[in-house]
Amino acid sequence: MRLDLNADMGESFGAYKLGQDSLLMPAITSASVACGFHAGDPGVMRETVSLARQHGVSIGAHPGFPDLVGFGRRDIRATPREIEDLVVYQIGALSAVAAAQGIRLQHVKAHGALYNMAVRDRAIADAIARATAAVDGTLILFGLPGSELVAAGQSFGLKTAREGFADRAYRSDGTLVPRHEAGAVIEDPEMIVNRAVSMARDRVITAIDGSRLVLEIETICVHGDTPGAASLASRIRQALTQAGVVIQPVGIS
Repeated sequence: MRLDLNADMGESFGAYKLGQDSLLMPAITSASVACGFHAGDPGVMRETVSLARQHGVSIGAHPGFPDLVGFGRRDIRATPREIEDLVVYQIGALSAVAAAQGIRLQHVKAHGALYNMAVRDRAIADAIARATAAVDGTLILFGLPGSELVAAGQSFGLKTAREGFADRAYRSDGTLVPRHEAGAVIEDPEMIVNRAVSMARDRVITAIDGSRLVLEIETICVHGDTPGAASLASRIRQALTQAGVVIQPVGIS
């Protein structure tokens, strides 16, 4: 059994320092790097790519809406063409930063509202997948299992990676509980670790209504802005390894 452990990183910008990137990086296998729209800036992108390179962590673009104030978590109404353009722009920016250090991107993972809107809106999902394929058809597109985003990626000939979230609550239909709703973010470290093992080993998780939800995943996300994220990621990795899971980047076949 093989599984990727990913985290959203590089989300500091200017004078604002966010996340625990230097402590978190040794525990993960893939890093999704903010590209300057919802967070991040050129210097932070360069530093994050360098840190990932030091630890042998694969990197991917983490494009979001141009929304620093809302951290990319607010729905923004944009046309599919506008979304395609902003995704191409952000992948291109990180690709150049990575190329300057002799690295190629492994994947693309949309951020926040853009990711969640693409779960059900096929036009948005197609825009993200089309942009990804246009830049580099070898990139892996991350998305929720059963989402329009995964379906769109496959329709554009992309390899996809179905993603699970150990620290987020799920609805019975497999979508994430919106962050503004009670119980959306799980804070109990023991519960988070147990959920990660359950979704990896047993392919199941308990939804917020108590129902049993089957999840087929290739990668698990640990949010870098979760309190104690670095320690939590280390615990998750150790628990998964003890459960017989081989932790490796999703790009390794």
